[in-house]
Amino acid sequence: MARLADNANVWLQLRDAFPHPYKLEDARRFLDSHVGAVPETVLAIEVDGDFAGSVGLKLGMDVERISAEIGYWVAEPFWGRGIGTAALVAATDWAFGQWPLTRIFAVPFARNAASCRVLEKAGYVLEGRMVRSAVKQGEVLDQLLYAAYRRGP
Repeated sequence: MARLADNANVWLQLRDAFPHPYKLEDARRFLDSHVGAVPETVLAIEVDGDFAGSVGLKLGMDVERISAEIGYWVAEPFWGRGIGTAALVAATDWAFGQWPLTRIFAVPFARNAASCRVLEKAGYVLEGRMVRSAVKQGEVLDQLLYAAYRRGP
């Protein structure tokens, strides 16, 4: 089974809410807070019976209730196989079917070219650059804003 705990490359591209190193207690806490949650917004990525990553949605509220932010990660042993793209396409289609969303967006760090390629291959459109909008390990970073839109009415 792939383990993120040994994979600093993935962690450097995630929000700080994702602990590093990732310990068994972190996994238990995560599962306790998401398994059976309503609405279900976190999905596992499984490859040949192995846990390969996850995709999660943060549903918008109030006037932004027609939008959701999507985030995802794939463990390094599964990189370069189209798994992230396939998972993102499936999760996006699923989310549009679950909720009356008109837009799903993602905000990867601008330096994360691989994630940007995944988004583009999954049909997300680059909307813009968010200059100096995030900090990771003390480094101020730009983020890119990508979005996918519901097709039809």
